[in-house]
Amino acid sequence: MRNLRSIGIAAGLALSVSAPALNAFASEPTVPPVPATFPAGGKIHYVARDSILEFKALPDYHEPDWVTEKYVKTGKLPPVKDRLPKEPLVFKTGNMPDGIGVYGDTMRHVIGGRPEGWNYGAGQTQGWGGIDIALSECLTRTAPLFQVEAKDTEPLPNLARSWDWSSDGHKLTMHLVEGAKWSDGVPFNADDVMFYWDDEVVDPNVSPLNGATAETFGVGTTLKKIDDYTVEWTFKEAFPRQYLYAMAYGTFCPGPSHILKPQHPKYSKNTYDQFKNAFPPEFMNMPVMGAWVPVEYRPDDIIVMRRNPYYWKVDEKGNQLPYLNELQYKLSTWADRDVQAVAGSGDFSNLEQPENFVASLKRAAEKNAPARLAFGPRLIGYNLRLNFSANGWGNPDERSQAVRELNRNEDFRKAVTMALDRKALGDSLVKGPFTAIYPGGFSSGTSFYDRNSTVYYPFDLKGAKAELAKAGLKDTDGDGFVNFPAGTAGGKNVEIVMLVNNDYGTDKSLAEGVVGQMEKLGLRVVLNGLNGTQRDASQYSGRFDWLIRRNDQELTSVVQNTEQLAPVGPKTSWNHRAPESGEVDLMPFEKDLVDIVNKFVSSKDNDQRASLMRDFQKISTEHVYNVGLTEYPGALIVNKRFSNIPQGTPIFMFNWAEDSIIRERVFVAADKQAKYELFPQELPGKPGDKGPMD
Repeated sequence: MRNLRSIGIAAGLALSVSAPALNAFASEPTVPPVPATFPAGGKIHYVARDSILEFKALPDYHEPDWVTEKYVKTGKLPPVKDRLPKEPLVFKTGNMPDGIGVYGDTMRHVIGGRPEGWNYGAGQTQGWGGIDIALSECLTRTAPLFQVEAKDTEPLPNLARSWDWSSDGHKLTMHLVEGAKWSDGVPFNADDVMFYWDDEVVDPNVSPLNGATAETFGVGTTLKKIDDYTVEWTFKEAFPRQYLYAMAYGTFCPGPSHILKPQHPKYSKNTYDQFKNAFPPEFMNMPVMGAWVPVEYRPDDIIVMRRNPYYWKVDEKGNQLPYLNELQYKLSTWADRDVQAVAGSGDFSNLEQPENFVASLKRAAEKNAPARLAFGPRLIGYNLRLNFSANGWGNPDERSQAVRELNRNEDFRKAVTMALDRKALGDSLVKGPFTAIYPGGFSSGTSFYDRNSTVYYPFDLKGAKAELAKAGLKDTDGDGFVNFPAGTAGGKNVEIVMLVNNDYGTDKSLAEGVVGQMEKLGLRVVLNGLNGTQRDASQYSGRFDWLIRRNDQELTSVVQNTEQLAPVGPKTSWNHRAPESGEVDLMPFEKDLVDIVNKFVSSKDNDQRASLMRDFQKISTEHVYNVGLTEYPGALIVNKRFSNIPQGTPIFMFNWAEDSIIRERVFVAADKQAKYELFPQELPGKPGDKGPMD
């Protein structure tokens, strides 16, 4: 394989213009324009971190009357006090917007995804739309932190009720909630944590749903069991508090080892594929630590989840949560989710498709509108990510390898970013003060964003073509598209395959816009549109040239999944990973980014951390580490009958709004409750049984 850098792609062509002349075409880099004010955005009410929850025993505990009458008094369930931990997690009343709730009703969701099965730790999607969040509980929790001031921000305790650092900062002892049980009554303990770590995260043949790898928690990190309710982490760095964020959704959410372990190849004759698919969507009553359990699945119709009788969280009056008895997930389309939430036939949606903004605002403004709608900050951004791996990740053919070498050429990246008319891309989604020019890097809605540290290459097609020429590319056959140099990929047109998620209209619209604008530059871009699970498989295996990806937590909160900002490990980056044998082939500026991320992770000085991220933003955007497309705010759509919805909840920051609103605390006042429950007064049955207990 000939390497474009080794043959000197820029020097390999006799350019018809001099370097000074080329530079004269290009617009000077600047800072991004100030985005238009968006008056519809909601304001967050900030609170102290310790005002949200605590662990403690209460004098007595309560549950819905029908559970006591129908299940406890008949001997089907132990009393509620015996189903709760010794010291349950208690949500404090002062942090509940509407206070202590009442039992009853359901929340009706509409989603566009489809479940693959219930084996989250082995990589199966449950269909998204908040299903996995309702099922899974993790060591720590971060979603509610949107309401905590940055100086007070640290992950909340969850399955890990507390933790202690060693004096040298290299060991972290975690104390698990004692006496909590899975939804089938089996105790939760350190064995569940260790199975997730040893047999799913560390096992190279298993890929947990949200991409957790050992490097997610630091290169060289180890975890061991001390006793049934204590585990000990060992880190190479001192006091890497950053990894507490990685222990939240969705990278450290252990599954029920008593159900999963017998199916794992290490403990059975199963293949890894058989392990992954051992719990298909039809497998009901999968044990969970979450507040609701799946009891009904009808393909292309609905998923129904009922309250977990062993849920380990309560309010300050001792009422076992959740307040809502049932969750429903209508299996439709993502666009239909917004439509039904606004119309009142659905109860909750993250309005994230800008094509629906105007119509949704108009409907919500009507006096009889069933739903309220609140926009947050501009935290939804889209990036064009280029595959930088030139040493074998994904087994590229000659054409793909040549494209990757181009991706590593800074002149080429500048040509791409300068050829993008970002205003036109935003306007193609929705007109008005919604979208903003986004050059890449951090979302402008995060507290770590610094406009003056952000390098923006303005739209300049003429200058972009000059940068393309500097990269050694010109149209040698006169068909309007530039060619590879002679001897590279047959000298054919530079053809780039761009991976895009077919599940979302926004993704497809942006992809089509990029294709059209790149054609004007002289690059032929071909779309590879796949659904979510197929798209994920192609991305994780490195089978793409370019990738359109919506921003993840590392760009919206910075403190969560920070290791994904740069290739600090062989599998931490979304678009630059090592092959099975080998190291990440870092470019010089990437080494600086890796160094910054590592310093940020280990720093305990908030001022230093802010300074480091300003440096990261400058280097990242100056070298076009990712190519920003557009950014805009999302809106929370929720039916007006629901209470305890925090003000200003962003639809995505540390996590999606389904987690941020703390659904287990959400309730419907007695006089507003409707008869939406499909399985009233029923509880989950035994794992694998069809339907609920009755």
